[in-house]
Amino acid sequence: MADLPLAIALGDPAGIGPEVILDSYPQLKSSRQPFFVVGGADVLRAAADALGKDVAISSIGAPDEAADAFATGLPVLAGSDALYRPGRPDEDGAALALHSLAEATRCVLLGQASALTTAPVSKAQLGKVGFEYPGQTEFLAAVCGMAPEDAVMMLAGPTLRTVPITVHVALANVPTLLSTELIQHKAQIVAAGLKRDFGIPSPRLAIAGLNPHSGENGQFGNEEGRVIEPAITALRASGLDVTGPVPGDALFTPMMRSTYDAALCMYHDQALIPIKALEFDQGVNVTLGLPIIRTSPDHGTAFNIAGTGKASPSAMIAAIRMACQCAKNRA
Repeated sequence: MADLPLAIALGDPAGIGPEVILDSYPQLKSSRQPFFVVGGADVLRAAADALGKDVAISSIGAPDEAADAFATGLPVLAGSDALYRPGRPDEDGAALALHSLAEATRCVLLGQASALTTAPVSKAQLGKVGFEYPGQTEFLAAVCGMAPEDAVMMLAGPTLRTVPITVHVALANVPTLLSTELIQHKAQIVAAGLKRDFGIPSPRLAIAGLNPHSGENGQFGNEEGRVIEPAITALRASGLDVTGPVPGDALFTPMMRSTYDAALCMYHDQALIPIKALEFDQGVNVTLGLPIIRTSPDHGTAFNIAGTGKASPSAMIAAIRMACQCAKNRA
């Protein structure tokens, strides 16, 4: 599997996806792991011309042509296309993004690609062309025949990995959504993913508290004793190395970060603020629990700077490299 090319979904063509993909190619051209983009050859050519990027586009008819084409140009699988309109999202661009995502996923599921890296999409724009999922992660779970809760989002950088137990929900709803079973379920998926995709034989997990000072023995909330601690007890009984509940203000200190391989957090910002503050340019969104490997740069479409040349390709490069390494670890 690791010898197969990597499939890249273009993302919204009005965002920074096309330019960070173009910028990634020269830096990864010498890699032994070729990759190809699904659709959008005209978009990529127009973006390269507009931004003055010396990147040749090599159109291919099938994924197995990517390895040979990779040496001379960025391979792009022929298919859907659109106009390049940076910063001006429209339904044609959203349709291209959806086609690219679906076809790239199909290539991986059929064993034509080793892994999937997705460029950023606009959920609002995708909704206009019939996309009915909260995000790409939920779409991938459905395509793979899995329940949404079986696909776990992990944010990973060189020195930190975080997992939100609850994701895109209002903060006021978090206490009602948390359960001992949910924490156990996600922790088990994270531990298995760290073993399978990251080559960590005995993963160490740290689980955050929800309330200030982890509740201070019930003074600031009882979720720690009622929900989180029973989950930790059960996870330890299953043989996992788990610590917690760790107060959120201590979990990401340098000394604490050295004691775990992944931190499980109770809500979205508790997980994403530290990874973006510490490793924004190298943060990668990894989906654990799927039968396929999926990574994505941990940033959005950035419509406001699309086409200006200001976008950094660092997170996209990190996402591609991480997908390739995960494929090697699985192999």
